[in-house]
Amino acid sequence: MILVEILIIVAAVTLLWLCWQLYRAKQFTKFKHYLKEEIQPQVVELIITDLEDCRSSTFPNNTCHQAATINYWTQYHVRILQYALEKDILNKGILVKQKRWRFCQHLLAIEQRFLNPYLN
Repeated sequence: MILVEILIIVAAVTLLWLCWQLYRAKQFTKFKHYLKEEIQPQVVELIITDLEDCRSSTFPNNTCHQAATINYWTQYHVRILQYALEKDILNKGILVKQKRWRFCQHLLAIEQRFLNPYLN
């Protein structure tokens, strides 16, 4: 009888832990969608204006250059985040206030470890 109660408690704790992990995964996915849907258009707009502002005969920054730069900076979520942090679209204070700072740290760790093996 005691063994059955212990198994039920272990099963309930395991189920609660799995539900918590699912909730955290959904929050992280929402953060990635936030980067792609809200921050990426601002990054693209800033890239285009920066390239147009520094156009010269040495650096023509035509549409081909713009497309390549946009492709580079928007290819991965972590690059969108990096550009947004460098250009003050986002800052640590905003991310902490929105409770997204931990997601940034997680995104950097995940993409460094699994998506870019050359950084290790």
